[in-house]
Amino acid sequence: MTDQQIIDALIARDEQVTKQFFFGSCRPLFLSIIRYVFSYEVDYDEFVNEFYLYLMENDAHRLRKFQGRSTIYQWIKVIAIRYFILKRDNMIDTKSKETLLDSPVLQKRVVDAEPMQTAKIDIEHLFSLMPNRRYVYVLRRLILQGAEPKVVAEEIGTNVDNVYNIKKRALAALTDIVFKEVEKYEK
Repeated sequence: MTDQQIIDALIARDEQVTKQFFFGSCRPLFLSIIRYVFSYEVDYDEFVNEFYLYLMENDAHRLRKFQGRSTIYQWIKVIAIRYFILKRDNMIDTKSKETLLDSPVLQKRVVDAEPMQTAKIDIEHLFSLMPNRRYVYVLRRLILQGAEPKVVAEEIGTNVDNVYNIKKRALAALTDIVFKEVEKYEK
């Protein structure tokens, strides 16, 4: 496939080409960009999702700008590095020092202080085991603090659809951690 054919297939939202391009052909390039741009762990799927949404904005306006003066990989590399360098400080808001213990949602449910305190400590422990801090932030804001998805999207510099995707992946990651913790204690 030529570079222009790949671009055309991406614009046409060809699922097979899109999957092969982003999760096959570009994987080494994107992993290199992640290491270069970010000083913290970034989930590959989240990186690709964010970049794909960026490329497809305004009816794939950015993809339509490809003129073939370089290879598609060189062009994608430049676009991705520029985008994520500007975005790297907004991938997750690290300014909030609020802990789960301060969560207004949990404070409303206090019936018996000791079990609630234990539950809060357990949740904080599970969050500390999650390597992706953006996942923790989204779960904390949406579920524990009851923030609106639109507000969270603005806080982390993305759109509402991506917030739901992040939440879904975050819950899956948290579930995996819970099962591993349960296995550890059952032995």
